Amino acid sequence: MIADPHRRAGRFAARTADAAGQAAPGRWSRAGEMPFAGFWAQPADAAVLLTDGRVLITGGEDGRRVPTDVTALFDPAAGTWTSSGALWTGRRLHSTTRLADGRVLVAGGLGEAPGPVPATGLGSCEVYDPATGTWSATGPLAEPRFSHSATLLPDGRVLVAGGASVRSADSHRTLRSAEAYDPATGSWTPVRPMTDARFGHPAVRLDDGRILMVGGILAVGRGSYTALAYCELYEPEGDRWVPAAGLATGRKSHQATLLPGGGVLVTGGDMAGFKDSDWTYDPYSQWTTERYDPVADRWSAVAEMPWGRSHHRAVRLASGDVLVLGGTDDASMSVGYQNATLYDVAAGSWSAEFPMLRGRWAPAAIGLADGRVLVMGGLDESGPAAPLPGEDQVTATAEIYAP
Repeated sequence: MIADPHRRAGRFAARTADAAGQAAPGRWSRAGEMPFAGFWAQPADAAVLLTDGRVLITGGEDGRRVPTDVTALFDPAAGTWTSSGALWTGRRLHSTTRLADGRVLVAGGLGEAPGPVPATGLGSCEVYDPATGTWSATGPLAEPRFSHSATLLPDGRVLVAGGASVRSADSHRTLRSAEAYDPATGSWTPVRPMTDARFGHPAVRLDDGRILMVGGILAVGRGSYTALAYCELYEPEGDRWVPAAGLATGRKSHQATLLPGGGVLVTGGDMAGFKDSDWTYDPYSQWTTERYDPVADRWSAVAEMPWGRSHHRAVRLASGDVLVLGGTDDASMSVGYQNATLYDVAAGSWSAEFPMLRGRWAPAAIGLADGRVLVMGGLDESGPAAPLPGEDQVTATAEIYAP
């Protein structure tokens, strides 16, 4: 077994039961099973919190990477899952965004499993109406895409930026283009393109209404990709993109979380390439974290996570602290992590939480209206660790974290 140099042992405090034997905060409890097993490899979650407190989860892929058209609703009050109908098109690597009026927009993605020929991105989009429990088609994207970002703008439109599409019979291209969806008309309008092409990137709406694009992936050749350190800001009022300060380390499969006061915390991910400093290859997931100050336009290194991870989820709690859960090591991508860790914003430090009931990477996770966190699905064993050759083990289980 190759030791992971990004493991950090003994540098954080674990939460334990108190002297009276009562469990300390941070325990996980079972939350039933979704009607389907799936995982979501894009940084943007496929789960959204509806206005009535229920959670909607859409699409994703199964153990053979086949897109699914299944959707489901979780009721936190009852602790139950129900089907919410089928998407018009099965899709993975898509975006799911709650609109200002409470409906949910699903856009783009891929409609087929990986194969010898690059899959074409979907242009189709659809809208879910929680009041009627129905899905309906809406206007298509101006440019088909997958692994893009989708962010609700202050004026109620949805900004879709970047992503990937087919370049040739054996390669993909990375997109700079961006477009905005108008819920009133159900149509898309191209906006100015980004400064840098990127896909698989997180996007964060800042307190002042600007949208921050953080890192991501750039296709540089047939089956060859690199992680980006470049970041940029979209200013909706002027339809303008402005280069922002770059990350210290290029990242993909990372998370970006808005902090109280307007900063942004970036966790984990991997470099997927060579370090500029010494040109050595680094296949491992990163344990480093960085914090963005939008006023100074500056990234600063903050305390390292106790373990490097990619394809994890980071959820801001009601306290303002950030819960990081699950994920995997990009060097092998074989087993999902059970461990969870909490970033204390005020102290600038990490502490270990009780582990999840099941290891998982590329799950969906979302904060509930009552302050708890729901995590669902994900891969628990893949590649050589999977029980069956050619079929990763995907879970339908869900669990809830209580701060």
